[in-house]
Amino acid sequence: MDSRVERAAGGTIAVSQMNAIVLDRFGGVDELSPRRIPLPEVGDDDVLIRVEFAGVASWDAVEREGKYDGVFGVPSTFPYVLGWDAAGTVAAVGRDVTGFEVGERVYATTVPAARGGAYAEYAVVEAEYVARVPDRLPTDQAGAMAWDALTALSGLDLLGLRPGETLMVFGASGGIGHMAVQLARHSGIRVLAVASGDDGVALARRLGADTVIDGRKVDVLDAALAFAPDGLDGAVVTAGGETAERALRAIKSSGRIAWPNGVALPATSPGAPVSSYDGDRSRATTDRLNAIIEASSFEVHLARTFPMERIRDAHRALNEHYVGKLALKVG
Repeated sequence: MDSRVERAAGGTIAVSQMNAIVLDRFGGVDELSPRRIPLPEVGDDDVLIRVEFAGVASWDAVEREGKYDGVFGVPSTFPYVLGWDAAGTVAAVGRDVTGFEVGERVYATTVPAARGGAYAEYAVVEAEYVARVPDRLPTDQAGAMAWDALTALSGLDLLGLRPGETLMVFGASGGIGHMAVQLARHSGIRVLAVASGDDGVALARRLGADTVIDGRKVDVLDAALAFAPDGLDGAVVTAGGETAERALRAIKSSGRIAWPNGVALPATSPGAPVSSYDGDRSRATTDRLNAIIEASSFEVHLARTFPMERIRDAHRALNEHYVGKLALKVG
């Protein structure tokens, strides 16, 4: 699976075609099809990435079904390429881009609606949202990392907890959750991880959570009050529902709750203020994430990695139990 890309004069790109997974209309998993399509056009401020791995995430299925149609202020055009997370190597850069060299390893956050996503051999992303892959991080992990890691870090920023304070990560074995556990522990925060399944409990424990419970088997409110008798200082909530709402009664009234947009909001007030937010993918936040990765044992747990020809199986797996992240091997 290779396509020819040449750097031409003036920062323009002479392109051929590339292999991609496309939608010709929104719908179920059967709408995902392999196709050769033209490479995306590279603008002055863009980086063209030769994609090696892409993340496969829950929001990909939502987008595949058409539920983001028009949300980002641009009309949906077909063939439509999904994929918000990517890692690979720099293939070319726009005329105004500095700081990136062709061939170096990078990862990126993108929004597919505008110019196509990462389920393709090449993806074009504004340079602001492209970062070097830390030396110690494998490319496959980087490919499934960016949006969830930045969302986890942004949630912790919102809470502003100090070393020694207490945090509940609800959904600690999921994509955002297992990264939030690691980032919080790196900051010296005491973490109560609420995970799912024996594998999820084992993952959160291995990643350094102080106490780990299976939210399906244990009364989370009782466990939270045992962990922090005077109440928890904060929570990052990555899964909604009745169990989460009951658990949040353990947060101090002076505490805070970080609730990523896209997670179903509580039907009742938990007592502590709830702040909905989006992950910050600015260069400054990505630089901080990279510094933490370089200074710690941070990892992205990949439950399964699928080849491109099994993209439908990858989307079916989104509805099954898994811990960490799913990835697509592209190149």
